[in-house]
Amino acid sequence: MTELEKTISSMDFQFFGTGQHKIDAETLLKSEEAVILDVRAKEEFETVKLNLRHYFPVFEIPLHELPSRLNELPMDKFIGSFCSSGVRSVIAFVYLKSKGYENVKIVEGGYAQFMEALMPGKVFKHLNK
Repeated sequence: MTELEKTISSMDFQFFGTGQHKIDAETLLKSEEAVILDVRAKEEFETVKLNLRHYFPVFEIPLHELPSRLNELPMDKFIGSFCSSGVRSVIAFVYLKSKGYENVKIVEGGYAQFMEALMPGKVFKHLNK
């Protein structure tokens, strides 16, 4: 059995039913030692950039480049996998899990949830904590 098959086999009803595979943007932004893996296409992050310098690093790696650029991602940090709608972030999540990344979750809600979490008042509170 391959690592990918083992990973998928471990994702049973309890795994998905408890929601342990996902995180909302606001909770992610409160995380210590986190990074974002933005798996959107280059054209997407050139159009709408997630500049989270007051929070943590963003790794812009299009999904189709992830296998060849996997070594750019830290294994010792929490990774939030992000894309515009959730499909690519799920694929990246499963791929990372199959490669031994234990602390990874799918960021829910795409752009809408991220923009809500980055409203001026919330950023202000974060900077002044």
